[in-house]
Amino acid sequence: MDYIYFTSRDELIRIKVTDIAYFEGDGNYTKIVAINGSYTSICMQIGVMESSLAEQLGDNAFKFIRIGKRYIVNREYIYMINIPKQTLTLSDFDHFTTKLNVSREALKNLKALMTKNQE
Repeated sequence: MDYIYFTSRDELIRIKVTDIAYFEGDGNYTKIVAINGSYTSICMQIGVMESSLAEQLGDNAFKFIRIGKRYIVNREYIYMINIPKQTLTLSDFDHFTTKLNVSREALKNLKALMTKNQE
């Protein structure tokens, strides 16, 4: 599936999966941030967003990973995990680079998961 869809009472949002850098939860809303820097917020809790991704993407849901309570990131753009500075850097190595503040514990878990997949 190339696109995912999110609907509300008044809107339909269609986004290409490879254009999504990350999702950021904020209470009842989730911000969808694209690699071009644009973003949109929808009325959906991050846990519901996680379920929606799993449902729509099926076997391809592994492309996104939940990090802590606040973020779901596109694995393709994970560039650097810095545990002491508590930052996760996402980049497409072209136009997009951003740093997210993430807890040490969440970063340790992510690092362990990423290195385990490389073995």
